[in-house]
Amino acid sequence: MAAQINGTEVLRFVEMISRERSIERNEVIKSIEQAMIVALRKRVENPDSLVVSLNPESGAITARESDFDGNERDVDFSEMGRIAAQTFKQIFVQKNREAERDNVYDKYIKLKREIRSGTVQRMEGPNYIVNLGDAEAFFPRKEQVPTESYTVGERVRGLILDVRKQGQKVKIILSRTHPDFVKKLFDLEVPEVGERIIEIKAIVREPGYRSKVAVASYDAKVDAVGACVGVRGSRIKGIIDELNNEKIDIIRWNESAEVLITHALKPARVDSITLDYDARRARVVVPDDQLSLSIGKRGQNVRLAARLCKWDIDIVTVSQEQDWRKRTLEKFRALPGVDELLAEALFNSGFDSYGDILQAGPEAMMKVPGISIDSAAQIIQYVMDHPEPPEEIKDVVHADGAQRRADNTFVEPGQELEEADDGEGGDGKATPSVPADPFARAAEYAAQAPQREPVRDPFRNP
Repeated sequence: MAAQINGTEVLRFVEMISRERSIERNEVIKSIEQAMIVALRKRVENPDSLVVSLNPESGAITARESDFDGNERDVDFSEMGRIAAQTFKQIFVQKNREAERDNVYDKYIKLKREIRSGTVQRMEGPNYIVNLGDAEAFFPRKEQVPTESYTVGERVRGLILDVRKQGQKVKIILSRTHPDFVKKLFDLEVPEVGERIIEIKAIVREPGYRSKVAVASYDAKVDAVGACVGVRGSRIKGIIDELNNEKIDIIRWNESAEVLITHALKPARVDSITLDYDARRARVVVPDDQLSLSIGKRGQNVRLAARLCKWDIDIVTVSQEQDWRKRTLEKFRALPGVDELLAEALFNSGFDSYGDILQAGPEAMMKVPGISIDSAAQIIQYVMDHPEPPEEIKDVVHADGAQRRADNTFVEPGQELEEADDGEGGDGKATPSVPADPFARAAEYAAQAPQREPVRDPFRNP
């Protein structure tokens, strides 16, 4: 009967579990009731009718069942026996663990994509387990910056990348490589970013080495770049220190792809840009002495610029561009009735190969000053009889940046591909944003550059 259980001891037990495990008192009471039902099921005639209740004021526990005739009776707890008591303990512990897990999950799911700090507790292979105080976070190798290492007991700050339930535990994924980690640091260090006066439109990183951050201001009186840098670099210094001297380029956002690419390639100067919107490809012409600066150390600058702008970028020098132009004009001067001035007019009108002329047709050619319907027909007949491959710009430096969605549309600058579960470390992108070795591709390119086949100019038809 209820008198067989000391209500005061029960309430004391409930309070102790609630305090030590940070579980709501009502949840502990509910766990006791559910565990008691499971323990008594084999001791009653009609288990489905069994009802157990714990009085939160007195601590008294009552259990009642109904027989198949509808008659109710109290269940005597002395009938439980050792096995039933053991079952009660197992179920109660399980229910409390589930409640504890749910509490941790509910807390940290609200902190997803926020920065938290903890202490490195232990290592599991290349991964770290970080103690956040009331929970443990998993800090996988792929979310660690390649240039950083940690020792047990050391404090580390990271972004809560993902929170998920795994059995009786909650798996919290910590990251220091995700671009949002840099974004949150700007939130903390730059008040205008936290107040949404300045918006971070896009961030790309090669963790540990370099980041590019595009910012825009919604207040004409606030300079976005200056506010992020701070007086004598006071604001950006705190972020750089947290990132262990990772270089950060802050650029001004612009809706124009041409202007944005120009800003993204800084500190290099850009001479001209030609955009191919269909292929989402930009040919950037830079002064000869700016080539190495535009490419950056091991290709970092152009690679990050391409990813930031979501455009494929080809970098050529003024000399390469002039050589390609010269060879193309020589071809055009071979056309019937075309002199040097007319060849220049054709080129400046957007024709840069015989294939362009053939595809455009006579109507487009007649828009070029100096070309009549007869001369257009003669030129088209000539290029049909004398097909010539387009001239090529040799040794183009290329960086991938354009991204397509599943519906074959391009991802616009400032947007990201829809996030997908990568099966291990939280939210991943449909296309990986950071290669395993960020410099492997650039090093391979540098090694093969002298032997590489000429790259065909993307702005000419095949």
